[in-house]
Amino acid sequence: MKLPSGFEMAGVKAGIKPSGRPDLGLIYSPQPLYWALVSTENRVRAPCVSRNRAHYETGQPIQAVAVNSGNANCANGDRGIRNNEDFADLTASALELPKSQSVLTASTGVIGVPLPIDNIRQGLPRLTTSLEADSDAFAESVLTTDTCTKQVAATLRNGARIVGVAKGSGMVHPNMATLLAFVVTDASIPQDPLRDLWPGVVDRSLNQVSVDGDMSTNDMAVLMSSNQLSADAQEFADALDAVCRRLAEKLARDGEGATKLIIAQVRGGRSPEEARRAARAVVASPLVKTAAHGNDPNWGRILATVGASGVVSDQANLHISLQGTTVYHGARQDFDEQALSGAMKENDVLIEINLAAGEGSGSAWGCDLSAEYVQINAEYTT
Repeated sequence: MKLPSGFEMAGVKAGIKPSGRPDLGLIYSPQPLYWALVSTENRVRAPCVSRNRAHYETGQPIQAVAVNSGNANCANGDRGIRNNEDFADLTASALELPKSQSVLTASTGVIGVPLPIDNIRQGLPRLTTSLEADSDAFAESVLTTDTCTKQVAATLRNGARIVGVAKGSGMVHPNMATLLAFVVTDASIPQDPLRDLWPGVVDRSLNQVSVDGDMSTNDMAVLMSSNQLSADAQEFADALDAVCRRLAEKLARDGEGATKLIIAQVRGGRSPEEARRAARAVVASPLVKTAAHGNDPNWGRILATVGASGVVSDQANLHISLQGTTVYHGARQDFDEQALSGAMKENDVLIEINLAAGEGSGSAWGCDLSAEYVQINAEYTT
C-alpha cells in the first residue's frame, strides 16, 4: 500500500520466529515527526511500552519505529530492559540518526523469552536498505498468529493520505489488546492537537475490539505526521476515525480461530461512554461468542450481558435485534428461531441495541469463540 509522503517502511526475516516468517519491521522518516501514543493499561508492561511512554512525556519528535514480532521481550528483568535499549540504539545507528531517543521500539510475541538481540543486530542492515514508500512488507513483519495483514488507507480532498497498519489476533481486549497499530499521515497537524485527538479516536475504535477478554503487556497505537500537506482539521479527524474503525473490524475478523465477525451497535445511551461500555460487554461475552459460533439466537445472553454492564436504566423500553430481527423489546418478541438461526450462518453477526435512555451511541467488534481458538492457545508455546 502506497505510503503518505515523508514515510518509508520495510520488513525482513531476522530469525526471531522459529517459523522463518518475517519478524523485523521499520517505519522511517528523513524528517522529525509529530506523534501521539496510546498504550496498554496492563500494570505489567514490556520495556518497549515503558520506554516509549517516558519519551512521550518529553514531547520530543521521533523519526523511526522499530518493531520485532515473535518475541514480546517482556518479564525478562534487567536483561530485557538492556535489550530494548540496544534495539533502539542499533536502529538509530543503522539509520545514522544522532541519538536513540528518535527511535521508538515495539515488540510482540511470547512473554518471558529473552530477545535475540544478535538476530536484530544482523538483520538491521538488510532492513534499512529495504526501506520503500510501501507498507506491505512491514505489515507482514509484525504478524504473530494473524492469518492476514491489516492495512487501511484514506485520502483527503487535498491529496493528503492516512495509512494504518495493525496486527492482532489473540490476547485482544480493550485498554488495549495484543495489537500494535501504526498510523501515518502527511497531513499537517501540530503535535498538541494530534495528541488531543488520538486517545478519543482509539477509544472509539481500537479500544472497542475484544477477541478473548485478555489484555496484553505490549500493546500500543502510534500516530505519526510528516507535516507535508495542509489539511482541514475536521476532515482529518473524521478520516482518521474511519481508518481506525476499519482496522478494528479487520482485527476482530481475524481473531484466533474466528469464523465470524460480531458487530455490536448500541444507541440510546445516557452518554457515548455508556453505549461503548455496553457494546464492549456484548462482544466480549463468552456466552454471546459461543452462541454466534453455533448460530444460536439466544437473545437472553445478550440481554443479561447488557444488564451486567451497568448501563440499563429502562428495561421496559430496552430493544435488542439480531441480524435485523427484533428479539426483545421490554419482553421477548415473536420471531422464527429457525430462520434467524439460518441468518446467523453469515460471516457477520450484527447485534443492535437501543438502551432508550439518551443520545449516546457506540460500536464494538469481536468474533465467535471456536474450538480452534482453544487449540491455538493450548499449544501456543509447546
